[in-house]
Amino acid sequence: MRTPSTPLRAASVLCLALLAGPVVAGPAAAGPLTSPGTTRQLADVIPAPLQTYADAGAGYRLAPDTVIRTQSGSPEIRRIGEYLAGVLRPATGYRLPVVPAAHPRQPGISLLLGGADRRVGAGGYQLDVGRSGITIRATEPAGLFAGVQTLRQLLPAEIESPRPQRRSWAVPGGRIVDQPRFAYRGAMLDLARHFHTPDEVRSYIDLIAQYKINYLHLHLTDDQGWRIQIDSWPELTTRGGGPGTGVDGVGPGFLTKADYAALTAYAASRYVTVVPEIDMPGHTNAAQSTYAELNCDGVAPPPRTDIAVGYSSLCIGSEITYDFVEDVIRELAAITPGPYLHIGGDEAHATTDEDYRTFMTRVIPLVAKYGKRAFGWNEIAKVAEDPSVVAQYWGTGTSNPDLVAAAQRGNKVVMSPANKSYLDMKYDSSTPLGLSWAGFIEVRDAYDWDPATRVPGVGEESILGVEAPLWSETLRTGDDIEFMAFPRLPAIAELGWSAAAHHDWDSFRQRLATQAPRWSRQNVNFYRSPQVPWVS
Repeated sequence: MRTPSTPLRAASVLCLALLAGPVVAGPAAAGPLTSPGTTRQLADVIPAPLQTYADAGAGYRLAPDTVIRTQSGSPEIRRIGEYLAGVLRPATGYRLPVVPAAHPRQPGISLLLGGADRRVGAGGYQLDVGRSGITIRATEPAGLFAGVQTLRQLLPAEIESPRPQRRSWAVPGGRIVDQPRFAYRGAMLDLARHFHTPDEVRSYIDLIAQYKINYLHLHLTDDQGWRIQIDSWPELTTRGGGPGTGVDGVGPGFLTKADYAALTAYAASRYVTVVPEIDMPGHTNAAQSTYAELNCDGVAPPPRTDIAVGYSSLCIGSEITYDFVEDVIRELAAITPGPYLHIGGDEAHATTDEDYRTFMTRVIPLVAKYGKRAFGWNEIAKVAEDPSVVAQYWGTGTSNPDLVAAAQRGNKVVMSPANKSYLDMKYDSSTPLGLSWAGFIEVRDAYDWDPATRVPGVGEESILGVEAPLWSETLRTGDDIEFMAFPRLPAIAELGWSAAAHHDWDSFRQRLATQAPRWSRQNVNFYRSPQVPWVS
């Protein structure tokens, strides 16, 4: 497992003048498989860029006098520049000072807002590589950060080494014009079934940001544990998240509000927005076993450490329930900078359909009351009359009338089909971690589907994006997280970023193969799928 790096403090852009050779759209430009010691090609990256224009005679090599220029007068872009310098300095051994763009011209990397190709919209970037340097342009800082991740992959794999390497740092010449397909490209981490420490979460943020994932959904509560401090109900964490909680009773712990604020700030420094989830009205045994008044009979059930689902439900007819829910939403919304608050809603088998509707009809407006947009698993689609509610599809099938009806009302959908995107599913029968209720998911299974055609009637215009959930019933360590996420997380990332026309398994597996030496240098514990011709 890799150690989280220093929080990003500034943004920067690479400036360069170059010009284009032949244009290649998407992954068709992947070309021959490259070894870690050879020069990369512009289209070797993940996710696949929108368009690449190769110019074989215009490559750039980092040198001891290379500087990183950032937009003058923008502390945020300077922070991106400092982040880039922090990535490049250990392996190169170069100073790589971060200077204003107006600094006297020296060979280097420039990070600039404005002046990009008109196809570069929100979150996209233009990257130019010529003999005198590299320029990244975008319309907003998030695009510059995305361009930095692309540049990182264009450098030799040794750039991820923690100590200076004796080699040439060449970047292939040409231009990349790139933009995301979907605005929401997410990963989910379950802290409830097993608590993962803030350092483990930060490490995961660093890894997912490399593949242009821009949302991290944190599943903070469930039957086995409550993992976020709520001042109004203090025993939720001391008892509901204390010793003996978690699957098999071995995953105790919780985030204080200070921990959570630090995580959201760290994520933001990587242009990742945290989406917190409080699952309800089911998956609530940790709360109900802590506070008896949340049960209709006033009797607290015993804590649960098994992996069964569907047995718990808040007391729908009790006003105490809504006092509790409002307190939780109010406090969590107050410390969440992002726009979304996830209220779960899945597997509420112990709640009648009528009670489920009653509950959600009262709770969804509370999310808006505290300035957030409600998000829920796809069961919420059958009751969410408010078109601002986001429904997250987790089903294994390709038909869901409630989801189609919600899309027709204007609700946006995040696609997370369990048999394609659930990273906790085993790769095959021999995988030591994970579950298999949704089937085995090899890398090609995770890659070979289209979010806009998965459920007929829920088309491209209704898709907010994709998300790869990672549930933690069988996970215990950061190494476990990495093993289940990699290499499947990059597959989902490409579905979220790259144009549908560029979807190409053969190209993807070749590009994925070249990630292995990078992950090895980052100490990422990844699964060497037999479907991929890994580069050593």
